[in-house]
Amino acid sequence: MKSAYELAMERLAASDGDRKVVTEEQKAKLAEIDEKYQAKIAEREIFLKPKLVAAEASGNRPEAQDLRKQIASERARLEEEREAKKDEIRAQA
Repeated sequence: MKSAYELAMERLAASDGDRKVVTEEQKAKLAEIDEKYQAKIAEREIFLKPKLVAAEASGNRPEAQDLRKQIASERARLEEEREAKKDEIRAQA
């Protein structure tokens, strides 16, 4: 008699049948994309953080809030770009 865990694992394996295997070359490309976009995100944050600190220090709350929104939106945009590029690589499998 199979345990609940074994049954669950069998169901999971059956539902994963449509998954594609990622090759080592694709893994390397995915890692390269991650590194590239982490660097881009860090670059934007390094550029904007001093402006944010200056705005907060001067008490300019609206500008500080705008800079926080800009940092968040640029991070989200770059993360979306990164995932789109990674999806392209995965689709080649």
